[in-house]
Amino acid sequence: MNMASAASQSGWQVNEHGASPALKVILHRASYVLPWSQFLYAAGGDDELRLVFATHDVQVKGTGLSALLTDVAAHRLAALVEPANRDRFSSRGGAYVRELMVRQAGQPGE
Repeated sequence: MNMASAASQSGWQVNEHGASPALKVILHRASYVLPWSQFLYAAGGDDELRLVFATHDVQVKGTGLSALLTDVAAHRLAALVEPANRDRFSSRGGAYVRELMVRQAGQPGE
């Protein structure tokens, strides 16, 4: 199964059968594979999350994101997919990713 299509509804994919060895972040211009062994912490709420790894910070904006914290804590989050531009301003209901950014650790934010 194509990871991007599996995550297209919400913007993320969870491994239901246990921990995933890494998180794959799929952006329009690049993809990252961040091993959970380098995961430091996550913080945020329903509309914004920050996932901090030793080498990169991942910022997720959207709706219903607090449900992801449980999957992050168990390392079951397998993929995050940047939405198509046309989907960023969708008014659909439910949980979904609206914006996804990856920065090298130590780089200043916006």
